[in-house]
Amino acid sequence: MPVFRSEATNDWCQLEHFDVINIAIGGNHVFDRVFSKEKLIVIEGRCIVDTGYRKNNASAGDKFTLDTPDGNFHVDEVLSDTVLVRVCGSWGEEIGGFGIFEVGDGDRRQDRGDLVDYPKETGFDNHYHDFDEYWIIVKGRGKAVTEGISYDILPGDCVATGMGHHHDLPQVFEFIQAVYFETTLEGQKRLGHLYGHTDGPAKPKLERV
Repeated sequence: MPVFRSEATNDWCQLEHFDVINIAIGGNHVFDRVFSKEKLIVIEGRCIVDTGYRKNNASAGDKFTLDTPDGNFHVDEVLSDTVLVRVCGSWGEEIGGFGIFEVGDGDRRQDRGDLVDYPKETGFDNHYHDFDEYWIIVKGRGKAVTEGISYDILPGDCVATGMGHHHDLPQVFEFIQAVYFETTLEGQKRLGHLYGHTDGPAKPKLERV
């Protein structure tokens, strides 16, 4: 691993399956329930998301959770071309974040991350977490570095990084739009990006590779 498509290939991954779905205006989609825990995020477009007990007007950035043991996501009344990402798996009750992030080839954010020994052209910060993190690439191309290994990433890839392992997006060849999903909090259960030079040495789960 740690890059996979659709289905996780390692036992430690709490994100076990994901879908990236494009629905044209006027269309609809039903997600068959595959795991006990599922989340959905709208990347772009406008639609109605039915969670089984409520219909929700949805647009870019909106997130939904199935919190009953049955039911599934229905997407209806697609008012403009829509892109959605569903994540499924077996994470715990306390999790980190779930959202959209973007990195361009002209990225100029302040780089507060730990020092690196590989080519770096973005301001994205080299960091670690007190949880596993997954990046699902929706658009664009670039290079991700995780566990000290560089990977070319494309739409449909998921970069899986185990707790305590540093990861980075040092190069972007085409504007990247992606979903991040941070699963069960562990260790000190700190949220957000952590750095060796400010938060102390990382303590990676060595088996999560």
